[in-house]
This record gives sequence, structure tokens and C-alpha cells, in this order.
Amino acid sequence: MIKAFDHVAIPIQKVDEMITFYRALGCKVGDDFGKRLYSVNFGDNKINFHTPALWQSDRFSLRGPAAQPGCGDFCFVWGDSETALHDLLAQLKAEVEEGPVARVGGRSGGSSVYIRDPDQNLLEFIVYPT
Repeated sequence: MIKAFDHVAIPIQKVDEMITFYRALGCKVGDDFGKRLYSVNFGDNKINFHTPALWQSDRFSLRGPAAQPGCGDFCFVWGDSETALHDLLAQLKAEVEEGPVARVGGRSGGSSVYIRDPDQNLLEFIVYPT
């Protein structure tokens, strides 16, 4: 029986930009494997960033065979107000692709905003009513 996700992993291309971007979102970023893999932690969740040195290696096969930078599609639960989210996205100069729009997430109905990170992964931020 599956209890929860432990982590997900994606290949990244723009290493410095991605690390800076996710830190600005409030994530803790760790250099776990000599700058070949970074862990991006938020709450009890983690995304592993596979750098080009890792995902372009013929010796590294523990990944989806077609995975390329920009393949991620993540929905994050935003823990603050919609105004605070809007303000942070404006600071990051992140272009809103859609939203706020009503969405049903894993918990219930909420309001979502969609943007892209520096590698063009789709990021959804859902705000649930308190």
C-alpha cells in the first residue's frame, strides 16, 4: 500500500538559475552529490535536480529514458495568502500563464496560479481556503 510520495526527480539545464529560483520560493537547496545532484526541500517533500553532468551521462540510467529539462509538472500547496503569492511571483518576474482559477486538488477545491520555472517546468500553486 502506498502511503505518500518521498521525492520526485527531474533533469535540469539551467543549474544556477534553478537553484536561485527555488531558494526564492522558500525551498532549502542541498548539494548532495558533488554538484551533480541537488535536493530541493520544502516541508516533508523533496525534488531532486539531476544536473547535466548526471542526466547526460551514459552511465546514469536511473531516470525516465525520455526525461529532458522542462518535463516537470508540479502542484505546490501555497501556505500563505493569494496576495503574498502574487507579490513573490512579481518579485521573481515570473509570468503567470493562467490564474487565479478554481481547481480541485488532492485535498479539496482551491485557487491556482500557473507559472514556469527557469527550465520551463510547469508550476501550479494552489491556495486552499482556511
